[in-house]
Amino acid sequence: MKKVLVIGYVWPEPNSSAAGTHMMSLLRAFRAQNWQVEFASPAQKTEHMIDLANEGITSQVIALNCASFDQYVQAYNPDIVMFDRFMMEEQFGWRVDKYCPNALKILDTEDLQCLRNARHEAHKAGRAFSFADLHSDIAKREIAAILRSDISLIISHYEMQLLNDVFNVDSALLHHLPFLVDLKALPTNTKPFNERQHFMTIGNFRHAPNWDAVLYLQQIWPLIRKQLPDAELHIYGSYPPPKATALNNPKTGFLIKGWADDAYKVMEDARVCLSPLRFGAGIKGKLLEAMIMQTPSVTTPIGSEGMHLNEPWPGTVCENAEQFADAAVALYKDESAFIQAQQYGKQLLQKYYDKSKLEAQLMAKIEHVSESLISHRHNNFTGQMLKHHTMRSTQYMAQWIEAKNK
Repeated sequence: MKKVLVIGYVWPEPNSSAAGTHMMSLLRAFRAQNWQVEFASPAQKTEHMIDLANEGITSQVIALNCASFDQYVQAYNPDIVMFDRFMMEEQFGWRVDKYCPNALKILDTEDLQCLRNARHEAHKAGRAFSFADLHSDIAKREIAAILRSDISLIISHYEMQLLNDVFNVDSALLHHLPFLVDLKALPTNTKPFNERQHFMTIGNFRHAPNWDAVLYLQQIWPLIRKQLPDAELHIYGSYPPPKATALNNPKTGFLIKGWADDAYKVMEDARVCLSPLRFGAGIKGKLLEAMIMQTPSVTTPIGSEGMHLNEPWPGTVCENAEQFADAAVALYKDESAFIQAQQYGKQLLQKYYDKSKLEAQLMAKIEHVSESLISHRHNNFTGQMLKHHTMRSTQYMAQWIEAKNK
């Protein structure tokens, strides 16, 4: 039985964020192999975190910048260590290398933080994003973590291509793994067109792209409401701050609903899902949930990125507020377009998000790299070099000698 240690940036909250859902999919995939799985995190526990014990997963609180982790990981002696985002690899990766050198190191990127940050900075500056924006300190840190890891899980086709073409990362170090959907559990019938009403969106308010999308909807919604004066926009999401609840306006139908007890139900009740994302990375959980519940969506190129390749989108992809509003109204009023969008969503789920196929591909990758770990690492000389200089030893040694001589 393999022993897996997952080091989490936060405790998993599958009902709060797509990242939490994706993490639980990975943990359950490891458990399905009859592997022993432990989840450890330095983060504070939260009210919405999942009960890992009910999943057959043990848990452990660990500390940052503390040698207590060394004894812990040495005693647990995992065969596989998975880091949740590059910051956890930075903090604990070198300790794993020192005390469990034969453990396979997997980095779950969730989405490329450097891409999301670069787009955010460009958006704040009011200009178009360019690849030059990627050459940031965050990118250097994140790419270094990818190179130090044996396998990095990349959620988006677009980000796979970006890592290959812009950062020249060897494909052998990467594995494309989008969201895992159990096709057998998909609802065969959801509410029909005439039993649905209103628009909706959903997303963790703490996630900057989601909050920006709510602000953008304030520009878009009056354009929709002008054409559909009785329509409402229901905005759901975990951790709504006071600045969000202050936007609630029953007179205009702009309703901040906050936490949704059942995200799938509120998605099914709506006729159209709106997701006007202006920056971000990865692939979008809310848009996958829309496909699952057969709810057509209107989004932006950022929203649909990496989710459908050249296949038709289950709704409409728009560039600006006017197009977005017109597309939302058209989809809301046209039952035939609604039904066609549902079919496109079903096709995408079957083609790209089949859990059984994706899990099998992941386990095959893990087995292949595990069996050839020494040669795999030898072939990644840059990664070995980065481990050698992880602590910038020459700089700190010089500074230590300088301070000592004083």
